[in-house]
Amino acid sequence: MPSRSDGVFGTVAVLMLWLGAAWVSGCRDRGGSPAAGDAPATPAADIRSDSTVALPVVGALVRRGDLVLSVRATGAVRAERLVTLKVETQGTVSEVLVRPGERVAAGQVLVRLDPRPLDLAVREAEAALDEARTRLLDALVGDDPADTSAAAAQRRQGARMRSGIAGAEARLERARLDRERATITAPFGGVVDRVGVVAAQRVGAGEEIARLVDLGSLTIEASVLEHDLPYVRAGGQAIVAPSASRDTRYRGTIEAVLPVVDTATRAGRVLVRVRTGDGRLRPGMYADVQLEAARLVGRVLVPAGAVIERDGRTLVFRARAGRADWVYVPVGRSNGVETEILADSVSGRTLVAPGDTVLVGGHLTLTHDAPIRVRLQEGGRVP
Repeated sequence: MPSRSDGVFGTVAVLMLWLGAAWVSGCRDRGGSPAAGDAPATPAADIRSDSTVALPVVGALVRRGDLVLSVRATGAVRAERLVTLKVETQGTVSEVLVRPGERVAAGQVLVRLDPRPLDLAVREAEAALDEARTRLLDALVGDDPADTSAAAAQRRQGARMRSGIAGAEARLERARLDRERATITAPFGGVVDRVGVVAAQRVGAGEEIARLVDLGSLTIEASVLEHDLPYVRAGGQAIVAPSASRDTRYRGTIEAVLPVVDTATRAGRVLVRVRTGDGRLRPGMYADVQLEAARLVGRVLVPAGAVIERDGRTLVFRARAGRADWVYVPVGRSNGVETEILADSVSGRTLVAPGDTVLVGGHLTLTHDAPIRVRLQEGGRVP
């Protein structure tokens, strides 16, 4: 016969089971997580594809312009203007006014020699010239200035030669030139690469003073394989990227296609002129060069990174009213930077137009009509 305590324990157990069931039911009614093994309250198929969360993407403007197809080459950077300045007269250095690495303007004083010996030389030459003029005047005392005969002219010429005035004038001109040369100035604006003298140093004619280089005007001698040479023309465009910094690009001009092809490498040389001024492209560097080989005029162009492929078809995402508009497009030639968009074969028009914004970043996994937040890669407006 069960005891009274057994009945109490049984009643408590039944009550606890009933309370647990009620608690689980209440959680379900309030939208709590279902217990393990229960079916999801909302099927995956019911999740809306038009979520209001805008995805950050990068856009770029479609443009109409020329597509430049190129030949790739490498070459060494050289300075168009690189000069080693040398002393043109002997003397003692009194001042050195620049240091290596310093930027200087055209005409700026770099080094001065002690001018005192040169001033003395000028005064001596002036005195010698005055003496020669006095001798000439003495020789022409009594000469009639109105006499224009050949004999009078010959007599005056002889007196001038005997006076030594011609040599005195030349010596004075030389002394003045030496005094001018005692001040060494920059022949053009640039950067001082090396300084070869110090104050109080005795120098002679021909000794190196400094080396100056113009970093704003550079040339690149690019090596181009002989089968690519016929496509390269002087006056064409060139894109230069230093080998040490391939993300840095400069626009240049093809200056000349040189006539001789190297028999060993089977390559010709093409000179490219680049004007920079930022100092990052330096003489002696190697650079990768894209040389214009053909120009397709008046094409609809998008950045090459905007074109992607899905299911064997090429497409771009166009930003429209805050949504990603999936557009299948036929594409033409590409130079690796920009890609040509061709006209649709049915309608005869391009499906993206100049001024549209296409996505070039954050678009590889997008779906059609996804909400987006666009940041333009370059200047323009967000649609």
